[in-house]
Parts: sequence; C-alpha cells; structure tokens
Amino acid sequence: MRSAVVVGAGLGGMAAAGVLARSGWQVTLLERADRVRPEATAVVLWPNGVRALRALGLGDGLDAIATPLPDGGVRRPDGHWLVQARSTPAERMPVVVHREDLHDALIAGLGDRVELRTGVTVRTVRAASGERPAVGDGRHTYEADLVVAADGTDSEIRRHLAPEAAVVSSGCAAWRAVIPWYRAPQLPDDQPVHGETLGAGYRFLAASLGERGTAGASRRGGVYWVATAAGAPRPEPPEIQLALLKRWFAGWPAPIGTLLEATDPEDVVQQEIRELRPLPKAYGFPAGPGGVVLLGDAAHAMPPHLGQGACLAFEDAATLAGLLRESRLPDAVTAYDRLRRPRAATMVRQTRRMSAVLQARGRLALRARDAALGTISPRLRNTAAAAAAAWQPPS
Repeated sequence: MRSAVVVGAGLGGMAAAGVLARSGWQVTLLERADRVRPEATAVVLWPNGVRALRALGLGDGLDAIATPLPDGGVRRPDGHWLVQARSTPAERMPVVVHREDLHDALIAGLGDRVELRTGVTVRTVRAASGERPAVGDGRHTYEADLVVAADGTDSEIRRHLAPEAAVVSSGCAAWRAVIPWYRAPQLPDDQPVHGETLGAGYRFLAASLGERGTAGASRRGGVYWVATAAGAPRPEPPEIQLALLKRWFAGWPAPIGTLLEATDPEDVVQQEIRELRPLPKAYGFPAGPGGVVLLGDAAHAMPPHLGQGACLAFEDAATLAGLLRESRLPDAVTAYDRLRRPRAATMVRQTRRMSAVLQARGRLALRARDAALGTISPRLRNTAAAAAAAWQPPS
C-alpha cells in the first residue's frame, strides 16, 4: 500500500489527505496545533474551486452548505456607484460557504485510512535522491512515498526546499466575521447585503450565508463580511479593534454600519495579509521512489482580492490526485510541478493587478482609479474569472 504524509490540516491539507485515502493510500496527517479547529468565518469559492471539490469527490454535500454570491457592484464611501451590479450566469457565479461547514465536510471525507496527529511541528525535511522522503519534529521521523507540504504561508518544508520564496507583507490587514443567523439584522429590500465598497486604502465586502439549515441540512446561516485596511495588524483587543472598524467605516453606505453594530467582538478574526515574492521555482521535488510537493499557501500565498486562495488549494489537491491515478511516482511529482507552477503564476499575476487597482491611495491616484474603475475592474475581473473557469482537473 502506498503511503503519504500530509503536513498541515487546513482546507487544502485535509482535501489532499482525504482524496489520497479514498484512492487507497495510507495517510498520516500532521498538524502543528493541538486541535484541528476552523475559523468561524467563511470562504468564497469560485467555479474552479467548486469544480475542484467535485473532482475530489466532495461535491455531493456542497449544495447543502453553499450560498450563491451574486454580483453586488462596487461603490465609493459616499455611495456613488463605480461599478453597477451585473447579472452573472449561474455557471460563473461564486458561492460562499461557512468555514465550519466546509471543515465538517472535509473531516467526514477523511475516512479510516487517515491517521491524524496533532501537536506536531515539522523541523526537518529529507528529500534526497537516494532516500524515501520524510519529515521530522525532532522526536519522530515520518517517512512515506509522498510528502505533501500543506503547512501554510510560513511553510517549514518550503523554507528547506525553496528558500528563494520569501514571505512579505502585502501592506494591509483584514478583519473577517460571520454574524450568526440569530443576530443577523433584518435589512430593507433597498439595502442588499451583497456588495463591495472601496475607499482610500479601505475596503468592505459583505455576503449573505442564507438562512440556518433546515432539518437534514448542516448549513450555518448568517452574514459574512470582510474589511481590509492599509497598514499593519492592530495589537489592541477585539473590542477596541471593532470600535476602530466602526470609526473607520462610519458614514459609509448602508448596510455597513448596521452590520458592524450587529457584530460582537468575539466574531471578529484579524489577519495580516502576506504573500510569497517570488514564488517558488518548483512545486515538486522528486526524492527516491517518490517525492515532496507544495500545496496551497505553502506554494502560492497571495492577497485575497480575487478570492482564489482556497480555490487554488483545492485545484492543487485535485490535480495531484488525478496525476497519481495516471502516473507512477516520482513521475507524478514532476508532472504536478509542470502543471501547477504556470497555473499559480497566472492567478497570482491577476491578483497583483487587481491589488494595484484596489490599493490606490492619494487624491490623484484615487481620481484616476475611480474614473477608470468602471472599465478596468470589470475587465480584470472578467479576465481573472475566465482564467479561473478555464481550469479542468486531469482527465
């Protein structure tokens, strides 16, 4: 029986561990934290992410936990429309999913061939040509035919194998929250939840997660919002951070103020936005009879402006699984590198172009951005959407 060690029990790591186990592999899933617990936020999945989940065999339950996310347009803080809402074909419409619901689906898909070990911090990596790949924590060595590095932006495995890839700040921080269904405000018809508002260094997006699931459905309802601001993360406690958000976004169009008032401090999750510059020179490293691959943020951490982080991680897992069904190790590792590097580079390039538009600051830059946004933003979004939609799992 073939064996794999997957390092990191985030969304991408669990997806990879589950599909390998369902394909007959014996999998050891290592997680640094003492518990595997998702953030109480949400994730947007574009059509390529949905397609990847279906390729991973996890599509059956997705409809029960996903809410379609229509285009809500883009406004300035004074309410002026920069980009009007548009009708989006169903096949190109993203969906929003509560992370806890998605986490539950991934846990259910692990099966009994996955051994989960928590509290394991990988410190050593072995990827020599004459030996089976392995990782170690200083006490134990975990050896397998394949090692999947899904250990996030600060990947220790990537640091050993692709030291050229540096983690840098994207120059902003994000705050995310889900207002649960029982506290979500009832909004008038002229105040749709879906939409984006863009200011000078500040951005606010919101989406409905729908109603709480009825009998037989696990979906957690509520309203999901994301606020970004230029600068470093705030050191203050959540109560003060929420008060700052209310001050920063005071006077912005409804329903932003209503949503912030309905948010409790414990709902808010702060995150520094970081990325890899440059990207790794390789995503696959043949070693002995197998090899090591980089997956998810360990391979291509990027700003969230196009919502492709989780989608690309699921693409990585689906691509890896498809190649392992078609090819023998280490050929599958080489093919994974050949397929995933140009794909990730394309999506990172699209994200950086959008970042340049969204993060414009200064009076002249903002005037130029607002004047051109009606043309530039849809074109960039359409280009990114087309690039995302073009992905297909290996046949």
